[in-house]
Amino acid sequence: MYAIEPLGVVFPRDGDEAAAVVSTAAEFGVPVLARGAGTSLAGQAVGRAVVMDFSRHMNRILAIDGEARRARVQPGVVQEQLNLAAARHELMFGPDTSTSNRATLGGMIGNNSAGSHSVRYGMTVDHVLSLDVVLSDASPAAFGVLPVAEIAARAARPSLEGTICRELPLLAERNAEAIATGYPRFWRQSGGYRLDRLSGRGGPGGMDLARFLVGSEGTLVTVIAADVALVPAPRHRVIAVGHFTSAEAAIDATGDALACDPAAVELMDRAILELARTKLEYRELSSILSGDPGALLFVTFFGDTEAEAAAGLDRLDALWRRHRHGYHTLRAQAAADQAALIKVRSAGLGLLMAATTGARRPLAFVEDTAVDPAVLGAYTRRFREVLSAHGLSAGFYGHASVGCLHVRPFVDLTEPGQVQTMRAVAEEIRDLVLEFGGVNSSEHGDGLVRSEFNRAVFGDPLYAAMCEVKRLFDPDNRMNPGKITDAPPMTSNLREAARPAGGTYISRIGFPDGMRGAADRCMNIGLCRKSATGVMCPSYMATLDEEHSTRGRAGALVKALSMPDPRAALGDRRLHEILDLCLECKACKSECPLGVDMASLKTEALAAYHDQHGVPLRSRMFGSVRALNRMGSATAPLANLLGGVRPARLLAQRWLGVAAARPLPRFQRQHLARWHARRPANPGAQGDLVFLADSFTSFTEPSVPRAAIELLEAAGWTVRLEAAACCGRASLSKGLVGQARDRAGNLVDRVAGRGPVVGVEPSCLLTLRDEYPAILPGDPRAQAVAAAATLPEELLLQAIADGRLALRPMAGTRILFHGHCHQKAVTGTAATVALLRAIPGAEVTEVDAGCCGMAGSFGFEAEHYDLSMRIGELRLFPAVRAEPAATVIAASGVSCRQQIAHGTGRAARHPLEIVRSALAHGQGTAGRAE
Repeated sequence: MYAIEPLGVVFPRDGDEAAAVVSTAAEFGVPVLARGAGTSLAGQAVGRAVVMDFSRHMNRILAIDGEARRARVQPGVVQEQLNLAAARHELMFGPDTSTSNRATLGGMIGNNSAGSHSVRYGMTVDHVLSLDVVLSDASPAAFGVLPVAEIAARAARPSLEGTICRELPLLAERNAEAIATGYPRFWRQSGGYRLDRLSGRGGPGGMDLARFLVGSEGTLVTVIAADVALVPAPRHRVIAVGHFTSAEAAIDATGDALACDPAAVELMDRAILELARTKLEYRELSSILSGDPGALLFVTFFGDTEAEAAAGLDRLDALWRRHRHGYHTLRAQAAADQAALIKVRSAGLGLLMAATTGARRPLAFVEDTAVDPAVLGAYTRRFREVLSAHGLSAGFYGHASVGCLHVRPFVDLTEPGQVQTMRAVAEEIRDLVLEFGGVNSSEHGDGLVRSEFNRAVFGDPLYAAMCEVKRLFDPDNRMNPGKITDAPPMTSNLREAARPAGGTYISRIGFPDGMRGAADRCMNIGLCRKSATGVMCPSYMATLDEEHSTRGRAGALVKALSMPDPRAALGDRRLHEILDLCLECKACKSECPLGVDMASLKTEALAAYHDQHGVPLRSRMFGSVRALNRMGSATAPLANLLGGVRPARLLAQRWLGVAAARPLPRFQRQHLARWHARRPANPGAQGDLVFLADSFTSFTEPSVPRAAIELLEAAGWTVRLEAAACCGRASLSKGLVGQARDRAGNLVDRVAGRGPVVGVEPSCLLTLRDEYPAILPGDPRAQAVAAAATLPEELLLQAIADGRLALRPMAGTRILFHGHCHQKAVTGTAATVALLRAIPGAEVTEVDAGCCGMAGSFGFEAEHYDLSMRIGELRLFPAVRAEPAATVIAASGVSCRQQIAHGTGRAARHPLEIVRSALAHGQGTAGRAE
């Protein structure tokens, strides 16, 4: 919601460097701001300061003591990273935010984060044991539970630490009444300074300075290491999903849920559910739910045994039936059944953000209140009345177990009067939550959006004490100033209101809201910073560099497109560097909740860059890969011999930038079209389909399309080979949009109206479905071809279901499948996995290994080769190497198969080749001469 350009960004490697940054900033009289993943929702991580990003280097788990149930971490450690390491000891970190795959421990400490299981585990403050910090004068200190004798010893030191230990107890004593009466009555508090957590530990007169500092948002100290407590990981989990006609009805059922001692009770209303159904990642949810619920309540139970966990579910079901709550309860006891539920439950924020249209966005200005669950129903009804009075709508989701709802009204801050409306609603909700005895900040902190209201929330005496705390720790006001105390108005530094409109840019690719609108869909959620699951974003996973994340690139593009001359700005060489490492994997289109399509944005930006700087020879060469591969096939085996000659490869690297270390494809003289032309016609009862002879397998792996054609013919289809036209995929990847449009138009002319269009290379086939409507806007033939583009696996699965295709057993065969990035992004891999599993006796595992790192020409380019291999080494190569030699490795993309062979020495087969080998005797054309 906020945007402030920093003075600079540094990446400390250790605590000494962090102290040096603080010291240097003091020398120049400028503020400092400590940051983790930058996913804070209230503006804590932005400011006119020197930003210290701890996520790149200070991200190590220093120790885990399983017996003592504690860990020592640096501030850049990601929550999921800690949990994976702690799992080896059957432990975990109790607070679990929905952003666990990118939120850092430093950020969680700064905000006092909680999460869905806080009814069981409390907040971050309840798990911090000690902190190593850098004070505002750059001196180091270690804070934890301090007995009175230790406080006295430190107080005698002539240092800032000594001053703090001397004055803080006196400050607390002077303000004892305000501390006792000024905090909101509800426990789930993350706003303000936690003077209420200062005493009570360390014996009479002792202090717990570590817990006091939790939630201080980097305004008092910079944390450089932390000791945190771990909790036993649940051995068994079950989830009940109650179906209700409205959010209010679901909230009314929360009391019964809490009576059953759950680990979590999470609410999701209809607005979020409808958004989930539109996203590829969550569509399977629709097949799980019963009817059309107005809201869902996810109730989780833990247990040492499955029976113990299920017993909680039984008690809940009985209570809801007795009190007539809801109309259906789904029981998810198996891990596989829970996966889709957990995924969608954790995605509430992202799904709501995906409903953004133009500048009308769901904004986080009243989204962190919490009240006692006993009054949550009445509070929610009053909340809706406030929104309705101002003509606003919102989605409701959150932690019903602790009375915390994340409510984001849709507001367009570029419209006249909307900034004032936002402020009016924020003030009314602040007063409403205080009326109900709740808290204004319950887990996301104060930041820029709520700090202004802290005087009203805590009262003058307690707020004055907090200001005194700030002056004690940070007398020069240089530690993330303007947060918690002495804050600017919440309407200052708003991202939308302050951004210039920018000049006009007419893009070659059709973006519904224009190119800037497409880039500006990014709302900085930071899911592109995850590193252990999914595909997005491979370049960030390998570099841990923010500018090489989808979020970083989107921000750079928005800035360029906001310039008076956006076309000139798109030609900027620095912008080109930022976009350069995008592999165009398309993962952001499906995994980013906002659907930011960075692959298409990069293509358009490259085209604009070429306008000013010309098209490099290598880009022209790769854009014409079909002609090159056809030539290589025609001159094979001579072309293969030449491609293996070291001097020739070194020359190619020097003059064309093609990596000499990367093996070139092996061309086959008997290419697909030549094979197909020699075969007799094989008409089928299912009718005609068009088989797209892609530019890659047709010339280098013709056995793959041959297997597909034989399977399709065995399934009853008449296959018409389209081998004369190129889809334009390679041209698009190099920003040659005009060339790609010409090739798309040619292919559309040839295949429109001729039935389903299939192919074995996902990047080529899915270009028809994904890009053609954007590069041929308004052309009904392009729309028709996009609709006709079909994975052959889908047709073959239907043939098996209809009894037209039979597969023989492959008992004992283990298949490890790696899906193509474009397939994962556009259609998903479910059909391919299901087809492989249709082979009787086959054991099929789909590996979550992200992007292979090859990405078409990217892995061939000399400057990208090392990064390409580094991406492969993140998860894919280790997963393949871990498989026994007998395991069949399957990969649907030609680039993936090349990368696996180069990186692991293991041959990978296309899934359709494996299925073809399982075709029952008497089917297909296996006996034909080739």
